[in-house]
Amino acid sequence: MSDQLLADRTSLFDTSGIRKVFDLGAKLKDPINLSIGQPDFDVPEAARRAAIEAIESRKNSYALTQGAPVLREKLAAQVKRQYNHDDRELFVSSGTSGGLLLALMVLVNPGDEVIVFDPYFVMYDSLPALVGGKTIHVDTYPDFRIDLNRVADAITPRTKAIFFNSPANPTGVTADDETVRGLAELAAERNVVLISDEIYRTFAYDRPPVSPAKYNPRTLVVDGFSKTYGMTGWRLGFVHGPAEIVREMIKFQQYTFVCAPHPFQWAGAAAMDLDMSAYVNDYRRKRDMLLAGLADDYEIVKPEGAFYAFPKLPWGSGLEFVTAAIEKHQLLVIPGNVFSRADTHFRISYAADDRVIERGVEALRELARNRP
Repeated sequence: MSDQLLADRTSLFDTSGIRKVFDLGAKLKDPINLSIGQPDFDVPEAARRAAIEAIESRKNSYALTQGAPVLREKLAAQVKRQYNHDDRELFVSSGTSGGLLLALMVLVNPGDEVIVFDPYFVMYDSLPALVGGKTIHVDTYPDFRIDLNRVADAITPRTKAIFFNSPANPTGVTADDETVRGLAELAAERNVVLISDEIYRTFAYDRPPVSPAKYNPRTLVVDGFSKTYGMTGWRLGFVHGPAEIVREMIKFQQYTFVCAPHPFQWAGAAAMDLDMSAYVNDYRRKRDMLLAGLADDYEIVKPEGAFYAFPKLPWGSGLEFVTAAIEKHQLLVIPGNVFSRADTHFRISYAADDRVIERGVEALRELARNRP
């Protein structure tokens, strides 16, 4: 096919580095897979049963674009209890990723700037370019904490939004209350939309996560069911924020995703009644097991949430290290430059069976001590 047939935006970014590792892992016979950013538990039975019942009772047509009432009204009531903002509206999105895309589609004009904290979830770096905007990186190395002075210096008259993720992918770091409040107040003062991606809020191990919406009612919150309930393939998210923004996002959803999958919205409503604390406690234990196993050989900022660790490379580049991990141990981890302009770290996902984590720790120790 001639390149002349393709839009210029197709050259803005390459296939995700995570996807490349997934594809490679599919070719290995017995990989030690610590690369996948999704829970290793299945959708809870009550939610699965609700989805099946919805399908069998023929709830298979389009849902309302803003979400089926069974889920949307339940979510809206929860958000109302939590924030009690007069101007906050909510809709059900086609996954959290769909919500992030719609947010930038309605906020960012060509040439506008979006601040992204480095390291970042891969989509944050690419989405601004997709809508004609420009990504402005704010470095958080070495401890992955947000320096509010750096943020203030990065804001210009063209700044339209800031992406914020806590607990964070890929580092697992959770912002403290003082930082969240400072960021929320700075965004309000500078009239910048703070987009808070809270998909990992359930997986917080050392302190409860704080939403900037607590301090800034203009915060746009993007959340979902994928991580908390193991529903990554069901594409069920939700967004709440200022009515003028959310109404435009609903309009754009009508012309893009149309709606989130209808039967799974019934499953989401059922899932909201479930207690997931046992799963969270188990992931806290897996986190501690991984950190203890790597403490003597790797420099790691303690992850306080999500299910990732972001260790410093013991030697070489990310590509060299990950290649050696695959070739010597069939170990799959993600090079840090997938998530960053720097190439000094790599990401581990401990959303895995204990034995897989144990094998991974053994392989990583050997790699640190014996450079090929």
